[in-house]
Amino acid sequence: MQKILLILLVSAIGQSAFSQKVDSIYFHLYTDSLKKGTHNYINVDAKLSNGRWQPLTDKDLTFTTDYGHFSGNDLVLPENPTVKKVTVKAVLKSNSNLWLERTIWIKTIPNPEVLPTTDEVLKPKRKKN
Repeated sequence: MQKILLILLVSAIGQSAFSQKVDSIYFHLYTDSLKKGTHNYINVDAKLSNGRWQPLTDKDLTFTTDYGHFSGNDLVLPENPTVKKVTVKAVLKSNSNLWLERTIWIKTIPNPEVLPTTDEVLKPKRKKN
């Protein structure tokens, strides 16, 4: 019985010694603006005390916004938004002193109906004289 307790104690101490704390959190957005009528993934990463990075999800964070709503890490915006920008806040659940807040603009230029082909993108345009 004493051996089992000793093994449990040593493993608990060892595990806590190797666990890393979150030092800070950062937004690493994939785009400079949000798209209307779609899910926009809000990427938040933690910098750990050992210098490594770890992605965070809604299991680790509490997301809030002043417009739209969150579904997991996705900020969902309506097709015809009534605002030009959105403020997003992410708070670490395990330490509410670690939080971020950013204002992100909503894309206003419409998407083209037909995207250019690979040849059109890669082919250099000639200057007209």
